Amino acid sequence: MTGGNLGSARLPLGSIMDIATALGLLSGFGVVFSLIMLDGGHFGEYFSDHAVVVVFGGATAATMIRFPFSVMIHGLPMGLRYCFTMRSVKPRELIEEITKIADVVRKSGPMALESMEISDPFLAQGARYIADGYDRDFIRDTMERDRDNFLMHLDEGSKIYRAFGDCAPAWGMIGTILGMVSMFANMSDPSKLGPAMATALLATLYGAVIANLITLPLADKLHVKVEEEDVSRSLIIDGILLIRDAKSSSLVREMLIAYLPHNHREDPAAEAA
Repeated sequence: MTGGNLGSARLPLGSIMDIATALGLLSGFGVVFSLIMLDGGHFGEYFSDHAVVVVFGGATAATMIRFPFSVMIHGLPMGLRYCFTMRSVKPRELIEEITKIADVVRKSGPMALESMEISDPFLAQGARYIADGYDRDFIRDTMERDRDNFLMHLDEGSKIYRAFGDCAPAWGMIGTILGMVSMFANMSDPSKLGPAMATALLATLYGAVIANLITLPLADKLHVKVEEEDVSRSLIIDGILLIRDAKSSSLVREMLIAYLPHNHREDPAAEAA
């Protein structure tokens, strides 16, 4: 099928900036910078190339050992993109849109989907399969494979960020130990004790901030998104298969309502009344 609007949707439905992630990072760095200013320090005092090399270099090296390079190439950018982008679509909204598609197919036939605008790419893919007349097994196998591959790559991103977060504090401690060794090796020169101790402590600071403010929170955010995407894409697959079986729109709605929590299963019209 070359015409229609089904193939034009490229971005997820309601794809917008995840304000919570951005605000959380800005707030966290704001707290750190505010404490530095309140203590009367200067930002230059909190920079150490020794700590940067130890923490970033060591954590990156350890993460590369844990994962194949191909996994890191796909997982890092994909994870970062989905950490800062969220799908505002909710299961109820998906159910309503799938119900409309089922109603259109029942009234006008599958070919009517060619002129129907569907903003969710995964749902548009399934509707395109229906319009093109693919059999049920092909639709189920293809969409399930697509869902599983997407979730696998998203989960890989979560694991990579979590691994980096696990390594960063340990490498910060390694930097601290190296700094203390340098400090004890120069006990005869009191002028070098202060800078050596500062370098040692900055490595621990960098490792703690990177792990607890950046990588581990991002890993948890990705884990949440994996679960959300699993639910929404499984809902779409079931809805598309029901439409392919020519089920009525009311039956499609009733069967997909099972994806909603019990306290969200009331009919919207009844809630409004």
